[in-house]
Amino acid sequence: MNNEQQEVAQFVKIQTPFSQIDSSATDYFVTHVDSIYLTRENQSRWLQSDSPRLFLIRSGLYDLVDAKGDVITRLAQGDYLGFPSLLTGEAIQNRLETQKAGIVYMLNQESFDFLRREYKPFEQYFVRAHANRLLSSHYKSQNESWSERKISELMSRKAVTLPPDASIRQTAKKMKMHGVSSIMITEYEQLVGVVTDRDLRNRVLADEVEPKEAVSTIMSKKPKYIFENNRVFSALHLMLKHNIHHLPVLDEHHKALGMITSTDLLRQQKSDPVQLIGRIYKAHSISDLKRYAGEIPELLRGFSHNIDDISLIGKLLSGLTDALTSRLIHLFQEDNGAAPTSFSFICFGSQAREEQTLHSDQDNGLLLPDDLTPQHQDYFRRMGEFVCEQLVECGIRRCPGNIMASSELCRMGISDWCERFFKWIKSPTPEAMLNCKIFFDLRFIEGSNSLYTSFCEQLTRISRNDLFYAAMANDIKSNAVPIGLFNQFKLEKDAKQHKFIDLKKRGVVIINDIVRLYALKAGVRRANTQERLDALLKYPLLNNQDVYNLKDCWRFLTQLRLRTQINEEGLPSNCINPDELNSLERHQLKEAFYLIKQAQQAAAFKFARGSL
Repeated sequence: MNNEQQEVAQFVKIQTPFSQIDSSATDYFVTHVDSIYLTRENQSRWLQSDSPRLFLIRSGLYDLVDAKGDVITRLAQGDYLGFPSLLTGEAIQNRLETQKAGIVYMLNQESFDFLRREYKPFEQYFVRAHANRLLSSHYKSQNESWSERKISELMSRKAVTLPPDASIRQTAKKMKMHGVSSIMITEYEQLVGVVTDRDLRNRVLADEVEPKEAVSTIMSKKPKYIFENNRVFSALHLMLKHNIHHLPVLDEHHKALGMITSTDLLRQQKSDPVQLIGRIYKAHSISDLKRYAGEIPELLRGFSHNIDDISLIGKLLSGLTDALTSRLIHLFQEDNGAAPTSFSFICFGSQAREEQTLHSDQDNGLLLPDDLTPQHQDYFRRMGEFVCEQLVECGIRRCPGNIMASSELCRMGISDWCERFFKWIKSPTPEAMLNCKIFFDLRFIEGSNSLYTSFCEQLTRISRNDLFYAAMANDIKSNAVPIGLFNQFKLEKDAKQHKFIDLKKRGVVIINDIVRLYALKAGVRRANTQERLDALLKYPLLNNQDVYNLKDCWRFLTQLRLRTQINEEGLPSNCINPDELNSLERHQLKEAFYLIKQAQQAAAFKFARGSL
């Protein structure tokens, strides 16, 4: 090397990945690299699709900008760009904007491919960097799909509120002044009620109530609400389920932020699946429900082509199952009379996490008050059997483990349910761990929300047990990811000699188990994996990068899993043949398993070391 090359080598060898591999890689890079002085004037000539290159910034400051003109990231000394097109062969989509001119090193496609072949850590570094670009940056950016939009993005005005002792006349005047059809009644900034223009007609004018009376006498108390960071789909589902047209929006401290209406949301969506949910909630007969349920598979195939994130199908499928379940409960009560006492119909597993797939089965139960009479027990037995049997008729399979409200063990009073959970926690056998994976993912569907809330509060108290957490961590560690020696996939075979990887068992389930463990430790009540991870950002149990890695891996594996099911590729349920993936997808899959394995080891170190 000449003096100039030696100076370049000194800079390159301290940059990742060259700092982690043999020095011969640095020597090759330095002897095959071109050096340019990149300025505003010449920046447009270098990122050309017909001549992709790897760029390493030596000095200067540059913005990487996408086709919409949004800045993806700012690049400075030691940063790379250009590698996505080198890896995929796809056309260059982004452009550079020079903020401060500087020196940039360029490596052509042939030399980049040589380093990939000869130095695996070099290849892994750039595959991982591209995976982070695709998975992390993409999902952190605003998604234009209506389903993914946050509720806060739809709010155009601040909350219009009044205290409960305000008069009805004051309420009507304030609604007129602000041009709104509803108003939130708050006390100490906390929501206590809602009044709509319909309430003024039906509860004031029609009943001849004096306008001087306090608005608290006519407001709807304990109204349904949604949090600002929830998605449009969740709000639509809530409105359709409870037949409401005005939904208060709260922040995480339950402070009133504003109101959205069904008109606001329906303006955002144009998809038949959501309309189908509305028809299910209004179905008048079992035959109607069966007919609507028969539309689901084909509808989802079409829906999957119109959304950016196919994993949303899990939320949509769970919403459809919720709607079917809720309507069946109402139809049962129409034929058998109202429930003789309070009850909570709850779901577990993938339905509770809102992560169902086309092959998911039932996991549900009935939460009841203690000490029911034999007559009351018989009523709920018939309810459980009716709902579960009709769900089968609607295409939702029976649970092989009989975790259904038709089973006596899944139809109990609060005390019996708590005792069951306590036994699993106190004696964490392998069977108990399996039960915990299902039953600790739970969610309310229909009935008494207060009964369900009381149950959750008791579960939170009894689950605080370090030996239980240690047993869960050890159980998680025992499920190995399908990567063997020399970073090769470990494939399974079925009776037909199909080779495959079970994405559910060897990937998604492990992530769900890890996230559930951290969520239980932190006291996070949410069941959805992505929502649990979002909540864990506020706790010190996991650093933010680990949270983002798990979110990205979960999304990527779920995308592959659902795509396989929708395309009906002939493999066992939840499985994929990695040979059918393109080169980049195979690298991303290996990277996902690598990150999952790291998370497994970290959980074992954090929770299980004291039990070994």
